[in-house]
Amino acid sequence: MGKNLRGKELGMGISQRKDGRFTARFVTLRGKRITKYFNHVQDARQWLAEAKEADSLDGHSFGTYTTVNEWYEFWMDNIKEKTVRPNTSRNYKERYYYNIKPHIGKMFIRDVKPMHCQRILNSMEKKYAGSTIYQTAITMTNMFNSALENEVINKSPMTKSVKLPKPVIKKNKVLTVDEQERFMKEAKNSPNYRQFFFVLNTGTRTGEMIGLKWEDLDFEKNTISIRRTMEYRYANKEWTSGPPKTRTSNRVIPMTKANKEMLLDMKKAVENGKYIKEEYKEFVFIGKDGCPVKNSTLDNQLVKITNKANIQNISMHALRHTFATRCVEAGMKPKTLQMLLGHANINITMNLYVHLTEEEKSKEMEKFEVYAETIGS
Repeated sequence: MGKNLRGKELGMGISQRKDGRFTARFVTLRGKRITKYFNHVQDARQWLAEAKEADSLDGHSFGTYTTVNEWYEFWMDNIKEKTVRPNTSRNYKERYYYNIKPHIGKMFIRDVKPMHCQRILNSMEKKYAGSTIYQTAITMTNMFNSALENEVINKSPMTKSVKLPKPVIKKNKVLTVDEQERFMKEAKNSPNYRQFFFVLNTGTRTGEMIGLKWEDLDFEKNTISIRRTMEYRYANKEWTSGPPKTRTSNRVIPMTKANKEMLLDMKKAVENGKYIKEEYKEFVFIGKDGCPVKNSTLDNQLVKITNKANIQNISMHALRHTFATRCVEAGMKPKTLQMLLGHANINITMNLYVHLTEEEKSKEMEKFEVYAETIGS
């Protein structure tokens, strides 16, 4: 059993180095020793589980003429899907079928070169967001690295020479204070008013709001715990639930007085017999049909509300972004905002923070100009 630097057991095959990194190692059925190094113990455990799973399936033969499609199907069904969250699995599948398969799916995996991978990413440059292009690169990297570790190929085509194209940066729509007031006025007539109000007062992602349960609310400590995300998958006609987006997405958000009052009113309605289907009784935000409200329903309501309020159409993510904007305008520190939003990287928060403070600098300079003119006159 391996241990960390403090002497805590980490499990078979995992140990911590003096430099703080974690070592994961095991011996394959063929007697080959494989060792990898990671910055986080969770990553080491996930890799070890995947590697052992793949090694246990050594009876499957992949020869010279194995296509990328054949390897992908095996990799996803037998290795990856067993070790990742449902949302991550869905992302891998979507990126493969929409972006990777059309280009190299029928190629022999041994023939795929870095230039083929680069062409896939380049073809997405003007059509997709940077995050989607990044997910495609991650999918290819994991898929080909697994093929390399299982000796299906001798070298992964996802080398350092394969670069992400520079994405077109689109400025997220954020409601101004005036627009927010007009939006909320019109939203009061919507059956989803409480969902919009909640996101504007917490900055939660849509899936986190939908997946909120009564057990996550502490009305004595005035806190909201984010522990899961949930969304409706139209392809399977079912709700899927899983852990939040990243490790830092598991967080506790202080409950504002306005949110507390709204949530207590909702709790009272449930106690008074509001219709809720039995399987959803533990969830907070439930529609008239007794089920959680689908993302598409919320988006449709946003269109109706913004049209009536004479505001440019927005998405649910724009409400989260609007919350963050109000926090920055109120002088909230970047690190605090990062924790509230559940950003994995402070740089994500700082990009928002710096952008807004730059606008504030311009406004303050305009005030100075007016003042300077009075002095000179």
